[in-house]
Amino acid sequence: MSASQKSFDRIKVLVVEDDQNTMLLIKRMLLDLGVVNIFTSDNGADALHLLGSFDGQDLVNVVLCDWKMPHMTGLDVLKQIRTCDPDMPFLMITGNADVDSVIEAKAYSVTGYIKKPFSMEVLRKKLRIVQRMLDAKESNAA
Repeated sequence: MSASQKSFDRIKVLVVEDDQNTMLLIKRMLLDLGVVNIFTSDNGADALHLLGSFDGQDLVNVVLCDWKMPHMTGLDVLKQIRTCDPDMPFLMITGNADVDSVIEAKAYSVTGYIKKPFSMEVLRKKLRIVQRMLDAKESNAA
């Protein structure tokens, strides 16, 4: 395991994805990159319930969420998370890279986009950004 992969073992991810094959692929990529704490949800409402059930504990420090899901979109999930945690890194997985969608998500401080289909290298780059954010947060807290 490389040094950059080893640093990802501190990242705790909640993956929100309604397609089971895509969910399994993302989990495999995360595991291959050294992420060991992976929680999953197949819809936004359950993801929010899971986050709320942690009772303030820091069991997740990044959300990786699909944009298009039934009942509740990734943007809806982002909006809800921002009401209680304005700093949680949030990566949107999407085929929606049109300007209006990007502007709307940026209005709610989306951390970044991962455009489908994506490679492990793209995911690695996004996790490096998240890791830097988490490191800065720890430094500021110390």
